Amino acid sequence: MSRLLLNCDIGESFGAWRMGLDAEVMPFIDCANIACGFHASDPSIMRRTVALAVAHQVRIGAHPAYPDLVGFGRRSMACSPQEIEDMLLYQIGALEGICRAEGTQVSYVKPHGAMYNDMMRNPDSLRAVMQAVARYNPELPLMLMSTRDNSASQRLADEIGIKLWFEVFADRAYDAAGMLVSRAKPGAVHHKAETIVKQATDLATGTALTAEDGSSLQLRADTLCVHGDNAGSIAAVQQIRAALKALPA
Repeated sequence: MSRLLLNCDIGESFGAWRMGLDAEVMPFIDCANIACGFHASDPSIMRRTVALAVAHQVRIGAHPAYPDLVGFGRRSMACSPQEIEDMLLYQIGALEGICRAEGTQVSYVKPHGAMYNDMMRNPDSLRAVMQAVARYNPELPLMLMSTRDNSASQRLADEIGIKLWFEVFADRAYDAAGMLVSRAKPGAVHHKAETIVKQATDLATGTALTAEDGSSLQLRADTLCVHGDNAGSIAAVQQIRAALKALPA
C-alpha cells in the first residue's frame, strides 16, 4: 500500500445499548472494522454501520471475536483451532450477506480483542485464523499486529496463501519485542494529542520509535488503529488525518 490506512473498530452497539461515535468518526477513516455479532453488534447495527461505511466510501472489514457478549470479547476462551476457524467463517459470512444487500463486500479481516491477542501469541490460533481467511477468500488481507520481527507470521501467511496488513498504534507504548505495553503499567497509553500525532507520523514515515527499554524499534506499518469512542478521540483522528495528509507523497 502506498500510504498508511486509518482503521477503527466500529459498529459495536447492541440493541438499545450504544457504544462509540460511529457517524462522527467514519468520515475520517479508511477502514471500518465492523463487529459481527459475537462480541458486540446485532443484524440491524451491522446493516446500519455497513450503510454508513458505503456512504463515506470506507473499506469494510470483518471484526470477528470469541462468542463473549458479556465480556465484550476481551476474555480468552479455550477454543480448538477448528472452532476458531468455524467462528471466523460464520462471522465473515454474516457480514458479507449484509454487505451484499448494501451493494458492497467485505474487504479484509481483523480479529477482535482476546482472539487478536491470542493469535499473536499462539501459532495454532494464528494458523486457524489464516486458514479461515484463505478458505473464505484468499484475496482478503488479514490485519495483525506489527512487531519487531514479523518473519514467522509472514512465512505462515505465504504458506497458506493470504496477504497481511501489519497494524500499528499511535496511542500505545511498545516493549522491546514490539508488543504493546500492558495497560496496567504507567505510560502504556499516550493521552496527549501531540504525542499521539507525532507517533502516527513517525510510523507513517518509517521513523523508529523508542521502546519501553529505550531501544530503537522499527515497525512495518500498513494500517494505523485509531479510536472513535469519545469527542477527544474524534479530534485526535482528525489531527492524525491532517498530519498524514500533509506528509510528502
